[in-house]
Amino acid sequence: MLRVKQIGPIIMALLAVSCLIMAFNQWVALLPIIIFCLRLFGQGLPTHIATVAMSRWFVANRGKALSVANLGFSIGEATLPFIVVLILVYFAWQEIWVIAAGLAFLSIPALIWLLREERSPLSMAKENQSKGMDARHWTRNEALSHPLFWFMVPAFMGFPAFITAFFFLQVHFAEVKGWEHLELVSMFPVYTGCAIGAMFLSGILLDKFGTVNLIPYFQLPIVIAFLMFSFGETLLSAFVGFIFLGLSAGANTTLPNAFWAEFFGTKHLGSIKAAAAAAMVLGSAIGPALTGILLDFEFTLNIQYIFISIFFIISSFSMWLGVSKSKKYLLDK
Repeated sequence: MLRVKQIGPIIMALLAVSCLIMAFNQWVALLPIIIFCLRLFGQGLPTHIATVAMSRWFVANRGKALSVANLGFSIGEATLPFIVVLILVYFAWQEIWVIAAGLAFLSIPALIWLLREERSPLSMAKENQSKGMDARHWTRNEALSHPLFWFMVPAFMGFPAFITAFFFLQVHFAEVKGWEHLELVSMFPVYTGCAIGAMFLSGILLDKFGTVNLIPYFQLPIVIAFLMFSFGETLLSAFVGFIFLGLSAGANTTLPNAFWAEFFGTKHLGSIKAAAAAAMVLGSAIGPALTGILLDFEFTLNIQYIFISIFFIISSFSMWLGVSKSKKYLLDK
């Protein structure tokens, strides 16, 4: 089994290579493969590795550790689109991909230096594992066969599905409401700021109250967000909607990651989270396609957003039901 200090630099090197291939590729047929590699080695695996490492290395302060680990992603999400648009004035898009590859390569020595001593030395790695339900470590097959996993799947699929769909259709949403697209985009920093604040707050609350008492309710703010997007006709309603959207988005970076460690243990956390990540990636692919198809059948965004709110109410109830039935098995930890 590779450790973080070994696999981290490898992933960054593969990300850099993917950026270079994107910069110099001249074949349309290769584009889907390149985009897959950029998503896998850019957004996917680094986030997966970081959250697994934080969940394993920290127990009492797991929430705060996950908040800090996800801060980089939130900052990048808020700043990189603006930076790329700004430097497009001076560089061709191919040159920007070369710059991105250079930054990825330059991060490798820093990563090696920072991880030269992992929090859990190899001799302690097996001893200091946090156990899950029934005071044991669950394998991926065991987790997949437990009802709790499937009670959580609707929530963990639905969030990336409909968040992705919302931002994918942002231009159409602005047109429907009669707003300028730039007016809508100007509120994105509100979303990002609230997400960062909620990320740290949820981490602190997680350490104090535990995942059991928080996770069934973290999607309730997004219910309000989509209702505001559906019924609101002013930019103020969108502003309020982005606040509630950010609250759920921030909590989504900490609570689900802590959930897998707390209920199923950390020994096989990587493989269990990989299965959950597959469901999330599937959701992010289904969401835009589903909303687009419904638009073709004349289901307006206003109507769709009402049903999305209902979906999140159902998924929250599903989480509450699954956690309520399973939390008694944590008492032996």
